[in-house]
Amino acid sequence: MKPKKNLNRREFLGSAAVSSIAFAVVPRHVLGGPGYVAPSDKVTVANIGCGTQGLREMPGMLENRDVQIVAVCDPNKFTTNYIDWSSNGIRDGIRRTLQDPTWGEGIVGIPGGRDIGREYVEKYYAKKMPSGKYRGCNSYEDFRELLDKEKDLDAIKIMTPDHLHATVAIAAMKKGKHVVTHKPIANRISEGRLAVETARQTKVITHLLAWSDRRENELTLQWIKDGVIGTLREIHNWSNRPVWPQWTSNPTDTPPIPKGFNWDLWLGPVPNRPYHPNYTHNVFRGWYDFGGGSIADMGHYSLFPLFRTLGIETPPTSAEAYGTTTRTIVDQVCREVNNDVAFPYSCMIRLRFPKQKILPPFDLFWYDGGMKPFPPEELAIDNKSLPAEAMMLVGDKGKILADFRGENPQIIPEKKMKAYPGQKQLPEEDRRGSGNWVDSIKRNEESPGSFLLAGPVTETINLAAVALRADRKVDYDARSMKITNFQEANKYLTREYRKGWQL
Repeated sequence: MKPKKNLNRREFLGSAAVSSIAFAVVPRHVLGGPGYVAPSDKVTVANIGCGTQGLREMPGMLENRDVQIVAVCDPNKFTTNYIDWSSNGIRDGIRRTLQDPTWGEGIVGIPGGRDIGREYVEKYYAKKMPSGKYRGCNSYEDFRELLDKEKDLDAIKIMTPDHLHATVAIAAMKKGKHVVTHKPIANRISEGRLAVETARQTKVITHLLAWSDRRENELTLQWIKDGVIGTLREIHNWSNRPVWPQWTSNPTDTPPIPKGFNWDLWLGPVPNRPYHPNYTHNVFRGWYDFGGGSIADMGHYSLFPLFRTLGIETPPTSAEAYGTTTRTIVDQVCREVNNDVAFPYSCMIRLRFPKQKILPPFDLFWYDGGMKPFPPEELAIDNKSLPAEAMMLVGDKGKILADFRGENPQIIPEKKMKAYPGQKQLPEEDRRGSGNWVDSIKRNEESPGSFLLAGPVTETINLAAVALRADRKVDYDARSMKITNFQEANKYLTREYRKGWQL
């Protein structure tokens, strides 16, 4: 879809804001009222990906006075066949943001696509205009066309499926645009490396949205330094994900491509295959080609902040994984399903890390799909069990148990927590630090969630997927980016690229 021609966006907004008081010379704070931000001071953003998560996170930008959404992009024009966590969550979120309880009354199903994204943006900004009208958001099917035509653009926010993250990010960085992306940076180690290096060379501001300044990790670090658990040996992290259907083989039926959906663009770098709804929307995460599994979906939230606080900067030297096995009946015989297309229903992964700046060598264990460690003796003493999602740090003299993302850490058992003489918890106001990607772009300062800082966790999470696919322990040389003990597994560090989509 070709965008309509319009004024320079900043000029347009500025002229609209002052149209009713032309020729008046007044201070900026009087011109726009308290909290007014001049159009020239706003960060202009294109939102690439208007599915459920893209729409769910839209209010964070729309309501930010320092941001102006100037374009949206999605290969899907408009459909109501999206999959989400509730039937009306997207609709109700849009209603709240627009303060319009009637929005979407005629829509049956869960809506999404670039038409909805554009309508959302323009209806919201129209409410701020004296005329009650606004037409300043362009709509694109192809992100490459957007990057070519949107000259007055500061940054992009990537809300696409995982397999497109690095492709879109690298293209934008080469155009000099700042990049904000949903996790992961990439679902292949080689693409993650290239994205980080491109950020380093172009010097644009980058931000991985899984970042959060969880100050309680600093409390955990202090306990480790104080010897509360002795020498750290293991970190265990588990999630009840996946919360989407998992498949064990590619679908064989070929339903028609929905009207208004550019399947070729959605595939991007992935080799051609027939369209199927089992690949798209929020179920893409379960496929090796399109997603990163539960560990990429949730592991970034817990591990990225923890890695930063504990100074984990060197990737693992090996990874080993066990996944759920399945059987199917062929000619009246139960046969094993050789699954190399999708993540298993559940898995356990061990990643071995070398010595870090602060930490000794340690093992990181990941569990999902209902798997988790057995309750340690320290919890049995207090008649407690492990929650469905949590994190546990194990030393040779004790353990620390925290919420999944590292929040509310506790030394276990309770009597050991009570006996600890140091600081036991952070004041509520100190648990989250300041800093966000908008501020970083406006100040031209590296974001705390920068790609340059996310390399180790990106490599760790993608190596976990390699171990699952290799179905054996893999030894990894991060310096040469190679699996050294099983050459066949090196193909999983990259992907087979469709012609014209090579990076």
